[in-house]
Amino acid sequence: MGIDIRSVRSPSAGKSSIEISEEEKTITASSPDRTTSSAYPVNPIVRTFTALASTVRDTGLLRRHYWFYGIFAGSLVIALGGVITGIILLGDSWFQLLMAAALGIVLTQFAFLGHEASHRAVFASGKANDALGRFLSSIVVGVSYQWWMNKHSRHHANPNQQGKDPDIEMDTIAFVEEDAAKSRGLLRKINARQGWLFFPLLFLEGFNLHRLSVISLIERGTKRQRWTELPGIALHFGLYLVPLFLFLPFGMACAFFGIQLAVFGFYMGASFAPNHKGMAIIPEGVKMDFFSKQVLTSRNISGGWPMSILMGGLNYQIEHHLFPNMARPYLAKTREIVLEHCAANDVPYTETTLLESYGIVVQYLNRVGLAARDPFDCPERVAMGR
Repeated sequence: MGIDIRSVRSPSAGKSSIEISEEEKTITASSPDRTTSSAYPVNPIVRTFTALASTVRDTGLLRRHYWFYGIFAGSLVIALGGVITGIILLGDSWFQLLMAAALGIVLTQFAFLGHEASHRAVFASGKANDALGRFLSSIVVGVSYQWWMNKHSRHHANPNQQGKDPDIEMDTIAFVEEDAAKSRGLLRKINARQGWLFFPLLFLEGFNLHRLSVISLIERGTKRQRWTELPGIALHFGLYLVPLFLFLPFGMACAFFGIQLAVFGFYMGASFAPNHKGMAIIPEGVKMDFFSKQVLTSRNISGGWPMSILMGGLNYQIEHHLFPNMARPYLAKTREIVLEHCAANDVPYTETTLLESYGIVVQYLNRVGLAARDPFDCPERVAMGR
């Protein structure tokens, strides 16, 4: 039996108050688990998280799952070894670009494992999780662990809240109308069509992640952080790029590196974007209880275990935000408990397919981008994306 979760309108869609209609509070058991939710109500009743957390804990869903992470990590090491073997066997061949794409995928999966370690989901020991996370992030993936921890922790504390969530701060893409309206020059042209440009721009995100993490370490990292992570990142690129440029012709090595970065950036962005983009944007200064804030700003992606492997467990985004240190194998069972809890407390629970979520992201970003468009643009031309 499916659950029909009603969508909630956002301020950008024409509802700027904090009221919620009776229809929007309705959760029935009648249709497939999908909705397009792009906003939030501020619930008048302060939600309690205690009962839900107790149920999850008593069910044993906060235990570590060493077997899963041992097998998963071992599989990634074998996959990495397979890619390296393929590179050696192919030699001077443009088929190396297939190996570059494969390497981008494998490194993204290592990044997913590092993400779970940063949330203390792999080991019981915080030090062990930090050691694993720092090794995977800095040496294997080539991104600063401390930068990621700081940025991601701020996001988890206040998802989609203006002035607090770094993931919706203005960069190339504007996630709120105010930022789109202030953009100028080339950036304004990009923002005006940013929904259509979002996924192509993700091919540059791999370079951007490496760049931002190194800049953050140099400008804002402590002396200890710089001395522990910068050498790790340098080691990553040394072990990767020196053999690559010695083994392959220069042009082919450049193409290999470019393809790997593009696939890594696209895969990372396409896995994280569906989780919050197009969901509720909480205005700066608005206070909400923990449970409502996490559920109403997050979106799950249907697809079960295959999707969980593909997205590194990020498909269970609601459960991940409620229980960040939960091991990936327990998220599916927790989803059932959270879904029941949401139905009992009239809290909308959003779940879509992956393709539906991408459509929502594009539509939302295009709507935000309207603020950057020329008010004298022909509506028909704008609608056609010209």
